Amino acid sequence: MRERALRLLAHREYTRQELSTKIAPLAESPEQLAALVDELTASDLLSDQRYASTRINSRAGRLGDARLAHELRVKGVSTELVQAALAAGEDELTRARRVWERRFGCQPIAAVADATERARQIRFLAGRGFSAETIRRVLHTNSEE
Repeated sequence: MRERALRLLAHREYTRQELSTKIAPLAESPEQLAALVDELTASDLLSDQRYASTRINSRAGRLGDARLAHELRVKGVSTELVQAALAAGEDELTRARRVWERRFGCQPIAAVADATERARQIRFLAGRGFSAETIRRVLHTNSEE
């Protein structure tokens, strides 16, 4: 069981919850599983904080804080670690502007005459997990430029 856990960790980072789920069928008892996960955490081979930082660094260029936080909570990362990892990263507004410019070009939203296009751009950013306030600021700023 330990060998399997180490092989998994050699490929990528896992959360405690993910690794426990993967190696649970190999454990003889829940206590044995918990002991192994605790041992790996104590030896710093398994870290929810490192997983959260890695995940945010790899996906923050495309997604907003809400979606990143949701993905991390689903994987079993605590709310405190999620908030700390998000705070350590780049500002959501800056990321949203970059995503918007990459998708729609540098053309100001005011140049788009119909409300359908504006709604499409709002839906795009909302689907990426950006907050309503961030979306408003991105589109408002770009319409004034």
